[in-house]
Amino acid sequence: MNIIVCIKQVPNTTEIRIDPVTNTLIRDGVESVINPFDTYAIEEAVRLKERLSGKVTALTMGPPQAEKALKEALSLGCDEAVLVSDRKFAGSDTWATSYTLAAAIRKIGAFDVVLCGKQASDGDTAQVGPGISVHLDIPQVAFVKKIEDVSVNAAKVERMTEEGYDIIETPLPCLLTVVKEINTPRLPSLKGLMRAKSAKIIRWTADDLEADPGSLGLDGSPTRVAKIFTPPPRKGGEILKGCAGDVSKKLVGLLKGVVI
Repeated sequence: MNIIVCIKQVPNTTEIRIDPVTNTLIRDGVESVINPFDTYAIEEAVRLKERLSGKVTALTMGPPQAEKALKEALSLGCDEAVLVSDRKFAGSDTWATSYTLAAAIRKIGAFDVVLCGKQASDGDTAQVGPGISVHLDIPQVAFVKKIEDVSVNAAKVERMTEEGYDIIETPLPCLLTVVKEINTPRLPSLKGLMRAKSAKIIRWTADDLEADPGSLGLDGSPTRVAKIFTPPPRKGGEILKGCAGDVSKKLVGLLKGVVI
């Protein structure tokens, strides 16, 4: 079984800073790590390989330093790692990012399952995984909490919902985005760390992907960040006192925007 796991390197902080001129994330001086949700996708990919045999390829799009995240993925059990990096990818929104990753997956070759974390901690859109499935024209299931069974032609999974979960069967190849409830990620072994240290990262540019230049980077991004601002602080609340009848009338008036 050929499994591809898409990962992202994100800032290791909860205090995301935005450049007021470019409206993009300020990454300088901020330590980067594998997106926490992607660690669960890596673990599930390795578990599938251990159950069914095969190969796991870690894939990311980013600057040259994203190689560090791929090295970590290799130390956790992935077999190969691919970095797509090019200035032409700069400014990509979720649509252009998913297009680029889909082009890289096509270049990797035949696959059975693509795994992604449910969302990235810096963007929180949960759009890239489903976007990849659209560009590849394959079925996808989001918020997967358990992979019950995988056969030659289909996968049976549990998808988490607000009320509980759905059991879904999907044909292969498919794309799955996973939630943190699916497993507990392992720590890298000494053998894994030694192998990752000497492993060669495959690097591809935009030309290697033979992708449409108009679909890459800022030019290929249909969304734009026009303005970023901090919402004004909320005004203090009011405690209503009195008998139930008076309080209810005043509350209704407040809800309607009329002071009684």
